[in-house]
Amino acid sequence: MPAGQKMTAVVRPFVDAHVEKHRAVLSARGLSKTFGGFQAVGNVDLDVHHARVHALIGPNGAGKTTVFNLLTKFIPSTAGTISLDGTDITRTAPAKVARMGLVRSFQISATFPQMTLLENVRVALQRPNGQAVQFWRSLGSLRNLDRQALELLERVGLQDMRHRLASDLSYGRKRALEIATTLALDPKVLLLDEPLAGMGQEDVSVMAGLISEVAKDRAVLMVEHNLKVVAEICHDVTVLQRGEILTTGDYETVSNDARVRAAYMGDDDA
Repeated sequence: MPAGQKMTAVVRPFVDAHVEKHRAVLSARGLSKTFGGFQAVGNVDLDVHHARVHALIGPNGAGKTTVFNLLTKFIPSTAGTISLDGTDITRTAPAKVARMGLVRSFQISATFPQMTLLENVRVALQRPNGQAVQFWRSLGSLRNLDRQALELLERVGLQDMRHRLASDLSYGRKRALEIATTLALDPKVLLLDEPLAGMGQEDVSVMAGLISEVAKDRAVLMVEHNLKVVAEICHDVTVLQRGEILTTGDYETVSNDARVRAAYMGDDDA
């Protein structure tokens, strides 16, 4: 060290690894939407955390789908702010929001029925960087896409069916394929709109396990009516009633809230 120069301690901020892992990736503050004179969503505050599954529940007409539409910018908010990983996206276009990592999987599967599973995921892999879908590519490029596609199909348990047409799949497996095509966009936050709707019990169990697996390295927010699954896999639960939040907490806390029982769950255990 040069003469006369003093050593100074470098103080680094302490970062709790648990807090960092479960940081809020998607946040809304004061989110509201009015249609004419009707307030569909009012003053919603919401935090969705990394590596956690967050359920949005409530009776029909509670505003769950409207909240999803607001978060993904399919409809503009009347008031409030939305941030994704610390960046304000309140006025950002839907397509750009998706490229930034906020991706919604729709209730009706959006896959190509006359393509194989491998081809469906390959097409999805061309989207993250705004690439036009190209059906004619170099052999090396196709092999790279196929490798990535196979990894995604393996993650959702469909690798052995990669050469089957999407139209041949059962409903539950079509939903799994939809998850794979959504993961091809490498989302920071995955929004699932009733992912278990219309499934038999066997498919429900498989999909619940898949959602838990997917949430290990991203945030998941889902609208779901199956309270048994919500209790099993969701870390956080937000209850909506008439467009406003009644409460947020873990399932046990929420299910024991008298307001929730009166508004949604009834008097019996769900």
